[in-house]
Amino acid sequence: YELLDTLDGERLERWGDVLLIRPDPQILWSGEKKDPRWGQAHARYQRSSSGGGKWQNYKKVPPVWKIHWNGLTFRLKTMGFKHTGIFPEQAVNWEFAMEKIRQAGRPPEDPVRVLNLFGYTGAATLACMKAGAMVTHVDASKGMVQWARENAEASGIALSAIVARLCGAGLLVLFSDIDGLYD
Repeated sequence: YELLDTLDGERLERWGDVLLIRPDPQILWSGEKKDPRWGQAHARYQRSSSGGGKWQNYKKVPPVWKIHWNGLTFRLKTMGFKHTGIFPEQAVNWEFAMEKIRQAGRPPEDPVRVLNLFGYTGAATLACMKAGAMVTHVDASKGMVQWARENAEASGIALSAIVARLCGAGLLVLFSDIDGLYD
């Protein structure tokens, strides 16, 4: 992933070989788009005045493509609400967690235990697992849990962690039973 340029409420990003333009309300500055890659984008997410939006493709965008980060592989695709399957701005947090897990110096038979709630497609889960943690990955969306499994497989990580889809009462039971289980 690479953030290439920002201007006029949009960000130009490189996701592997795919260039995307996505809206970002925090980009308040304007000017001339001098970077020629603005005109080379594969797709742009267009917000709708009534909410939501859709992708406008300029070039063929693969239905699924992969990017690599720190020895991990993530499967991406354009989705509604401008998402692609990971939040690359969180990489600094994944690195922080990996560093803390490694610094703990725990043996494999007593790994750091991590509870990742709202685990989405598993980037943080896989980063922690790569660093040696045992991770319980929880997301209410069956599709996101499956995507996390696919990312683990693409990364060559065996899911020895508990991957769960819990909603409502299931989460309440989980919270009542976790005291002392996680580091």
